[in-house]
Amino acid sequence: MRDDDLGEAASAPAGEDVPDTGQSGDGEAQPKSSLADDILSLVEDGRTYAEAELNFQKSRILFVAGRSKSVALYLAFALGFIHLALVALVVGTLFALAPAVGALGAIGIVVGALLLGAAILGMLARARARDVAEAFMEDET
Repeated sequence: MRDDDLGEAASAPAGEDVPDTGQSGDGEAQPKSSLADDILSLVEDGRTYAEAELNFQKSRILFVAGRSKSVALYLAFALGFIHLALVALVVGTLFALAPAVGALGAIGIVVGALLLGAAILGMLARARARDVAEAFMEDET
């Protein structure tokens, strides 16, 4: 409250625009609400909070779902580009080896290298799959 408003507050008639201080004329504090009112207010506030939290989580799920679709789409395109790059690498390797060992020799070398790489990766995957399977096996001891 500003100082120039003090005169207006002092001259205001009783009961109008005067804040209730919760005190009677003798200086004793009077309770403004009962315990039941406080509990009802608390329940209502809890309900309001729960509704707000539910709405927040709904909007959060919608946001995550939308972003997840974008992530999946971008990953699919990235994997497609990686595949095309690897195909170009294989074709380039064939062209590079063809003058030195001939067309059939280049194809044999590239196919052999790819099969060797696939075999190594397959063995690594099998070992990891066994580790996962062992983690879920029950102890028979």
